[in-house]
Amino acid sequence: MSATSASNARPRTTAVVLAGGTGQRVGLSIPKQLLKIAGKAVIEHTLSIFQQADGIDDVIVLMAPGFVPDVEKIVVKAGLTKVTRVIEGGTTRNETTQRAIAALGEGLAEGEDANVLFHDAVRPLLSQRVIQDCVDALDRYQAVDVAIPSADTIIVTRTHGGDGEFITEVPERARLRRGQTPQAFKLSTIRKAYDVAGGDPNFQATDDCSVVLKYLPDVPIYVVAGDEYNMKVTQPVDVFIADKLFQLASTAAPAQADEAAYRELLSGRTLVVFGGSYGIGADIAALAKQYGASVYALGRSTTGTHVENPEHVDDALSKAYSETGRIDYVINTAGVLRIGKLAETDNTTIQEALNVNYLAPVQIARASYKYLAETKGQLLLYTSSSYTRGRAEYSLYSSTKAAMVNLTQALSDEWAAEGIRVNCVNPERTATPMRTKAFGQEPVGSLLSSEAVARTSLDVLLSELTGHVIDVRQQDPTRTASQASGFEQALAAVLDRQEDV
Repeated sequence: MSATSASNARPRTTAVVLAGGTGQRVGLSIPKQLLKIAGKAVIEHTLSIFQQADGIDDVIVLMAPGFVPDVEKIVVKAGLTKVTRVIEGGTTRNETTQRAIAALGEGLAEGEDANVLFHDAVRPLLSQRVIQDCVDALDRYQAVDVAIPSADTIIVTRTHGGDGEFITEVPERARLRRGQTPQAFKLSTIRKAYDVAGGDPNFQATDDCSVVLKYLPDVPIYVVAGDEYNMKVTQPVDVFIADKLFQLASTAAPAQADEAAYRELLSGRTLVVFGGSYGIGADIAALAKQYGASVYALGRSTTGTHVENPEHVDDALSKAYSETGRIDYVINTAGVLRIGKLAETDNTTIQEALNVNYLAPVQIARASYKYLAETKGQLLLYTSSSYTRGRAEYSLYSSTKAAMVNLTQALSDEWAAEGIRVNCVNPERTATPMRTKAFGQEPVGSLLSSEAVARTSLDVLLSELTGHVIDVRQQDPTRTASQASGFEQALAAVLDRQEDV
């Protein structure tokens, strides 16, 4: 098997995002890549992945005719600086790829080669691991595909008269793979494959690796292991599944380099913390104050602030603004945990749960808007691991915490034009007075510390993230893992959450 030799200086690597499809199969009047999932257009999710990829130097988008301006607006609004060009795609996948090849060759000197990754815009759950594996493979091979084993038995059929389909072959499943993207190539290789294919009057292909396979049969195509969740949004059900995967996915909150970085970013900033009397809220307040921020920690037992009272919320924000001239971050950790069967719960308890856990965050968000729009600040909310699945005797708590996730994703989209970021922290079982009151003393070491949640919360505030659910678990993977692995963490953690509150 021949392979290209790796060089010390890796050639320029461009991601080509193929977005020429329409929304016909999902019943849309706009291209499916412009459909919003988890508060953002599908293509924005996809482009953001390549924006964050260390191995990608720049990105070119091939967009459906008539919709180039829509993507250009998304690129500017989201600050996707790696996107250098958005051009119209062709009427077929092959024609779109050929346009990309022509565009890629424009800036190269004679004899210079480059790496290119072709990726479907409607695969917004691509992992950083797959991207890097493709880039690394191009150090040795000229063509690379991404695939996963087939869990289903594949059959080959043919039609017989008007009687329908009949099986003609059942291939060995162990050797079958389901192709995904990206597909990666040396630019010279994919260009040559299309040049040769151009001489075939019957040329047609549904993907680029098949062009290399057919017209450059001596070039080996290496296969990188894909991911089950690297799904393609094609059918109506895919929209629902992708949205749920995004909702469940945890995201890494990048920690600052050192203590000096926290001080630099927080000095002169103003934080308003509702639920700041004790637990996570108090720890966030203490940390931020330590790094030079002006902090207003508000709570029922300390400042007499009742978050369910809109006047109290308005007064607290107004006071912080009048004294410091700005509000950069608004955090709400206030909540009540009432356990019991709904049919046996009185109206007062129900109303309290709804007022504190749902209506209060809504009021806080509405009242904070004008201040955060001025500073391009952030609203930080909190959910619970029970938001993924309501359980007996937690109906009020888990349902209101699920609402926080939806509120986060909706507001991050609604407020994006003003530069306001909105995120939601999802701690696992945490040692707080609220939990102790509900469950009593629990074994030492079985709970996450409120200080750990506070530290991650600070990292979220200082990041550029918006619209994300950030898991904080005892192993604390969010502080070291990449964003892409958050999807793996989410899928693996779903069962764990069945026992969490």
